[in-house]
Amino acid sequence: MSETITSDSLTQIVVCLSLTLAIAAATWFTLRRESHDGSKRDVYLAGGKLSWLFVAGAITLTNLSTDQLVGMNGNQMLLLAWWEISGFVGLLILAFVFVPIYYRARVTTVTELLEQRYGGGGIRTLVSALFLFGMILIYLPAGLYSGALFLKTAGIDLPLLVLAAFLGVVAAAYTMAGGLRAVAVMETYAGVGVLAIAVLIVVLALNAVDWNLARGVPPERLTMIGGPDSPIPFHTLFTGMIFIQIYYWSTNQPITQKAMAAPNVREAQKGVLAAAVVRILIIPAIVVIPGVVAFQLFGDIDDAAYGRLVGTVLPPWLSGVFAAAIAAAVIAHTAAVLNAAVGLYAVDFHEKFVGRVASHWRLSGIVTVLLTITSIALVPVFQTATSIINLLQQLNGLSSMPILSAFIVGLLFTGVESRAAIVGVLWGFATYALFSFVAEPMGLIGLHYIDFMVVTLVTSVIAALAFNRLVLGERARFAPRTVFALLAERASAA
Repeated sequence: MSETITSDSLTQIVVCLSLTLAIAAATWFTLRRESHDGSKRDVYLAGGKLSWLFVAGAITLTNLSTDQLVGMNGNQMLLLAWWEISGFVGLLILAFVFVPIYYRARVTTVTELLEQRYGGGGIRTLVSALFLFGMILIYLPAGLYSGALFLKTAGIDLPLLVLAAFLGVVAAAYTMAGGLRAVAVMETYAGVGVLAIAVLIVVLALNAVDWNLARGVPPERLTMIGGPDSPIPFHTLFTGMIFIQIYYWSTNQPITQKAMAAPNVREAQKGVLAAAVVRILIIPAIVVIPGVVAFQLFGDIDDAAYGRLVGTVLPPWLSGVFAAAIAAAVIAHTAAVLNAAVGLYAVDFHEKFVGRVASHWRLSGIVTVLLTITSIALVPVFQTATSIINLLQQLNGLSSMPILSAFIVGLLFTGVESRAAIVGVLWGFATYALFSFVAEPMGLIGLHYIDFMVVTLVTSVIAALAFNRLVLGERARFAPRTVFALLAERASAA
């Protein structure tokens, strides 16, 4: 790092700070007349007042942070577009399958649905703990790290930890001041700028290589048919990929929370479908093409590819505009995860084990500060990762498939106890941990991690049903329609 800030870097810093303040002002202007009652629905579900536009904007930007822009472009190959293309399917499943279920159950967190279904709180507590584990130790620090890395490689020459701290503190301010309502509005405003400039970068990047994406690039970086040793072998699109998308879009609290914050099912579905259209039409191109162009211009530079390309193809003042948009995206993503994490703690732990919450705003503020400090402190851990996106997807398996197994068993079967679901989740966590940290490094199992996610999911479901029958003496019955009807009855009774 240079000891002095260059004039170009100073220009970017000034523009970035100015537009960050402008987005904050626009958010305040939109929400200035909103009333708050301090309830958990008010703080964590925006009082159920989000229109479809803000649902779509919030879902899009909660996902589209620097994890995607930096991480996927950091692979410098077209193949990674499959994550976003398959995400379109995941959003359709959220809209037409899970949104009606959540609204029937009238829940604040997705884990409440599990407690309703199993009739016991143990599975809710365990799954909530796994969600918090992922958010605190993985998603929050990884998001701050990738955002700080982008800003630094794009030309803002400040220490990585300083940039991460700035992003984290501003995100915490949004979470503490306005809850999910402020986060969703800010995400929507920032999202317009992020998408517009990201598309412009694709055009300028292609123009920089005379619209010839293939020149000097190895075929394996241009193909959409992944080989056995690639990040996404083609066959995995039909094995683990779909289950990863169902987990991420339909049972993941930071995403589903946005869909549950609309006034009704129809408004929520409109927002989710709008987010799906944006995902299939815009997102795939902006998360892979710049990375391939960066390979042409700079060679194999991993996660530094996107930031360096942006710093090359955009003039300093416009780089500052995009830096502000990316900063807002990171802030929005971080604020969204913070709000979800605080909501899980408040509803699933504090109310259950500590006592009634007098003011969710006050509790949110205290927990937000603690989580922000922890996230910033963990940022240096991710600096050793070769590819942030591949690392995140692999770590995801520790909780994603075990959690999904609890939803599958709970929604498709009756007569299953909470203790059986807990056994299934713990089995999945242990199975994937052994695969990731023991079997795969030692070469004992040759399966790709996406394939092994299917193994984890299936064996977790089997473990839950087997424990339920053999140990607890309960007989599970496959009855998905009965479950949906039961949820509808409970909602109407409430």
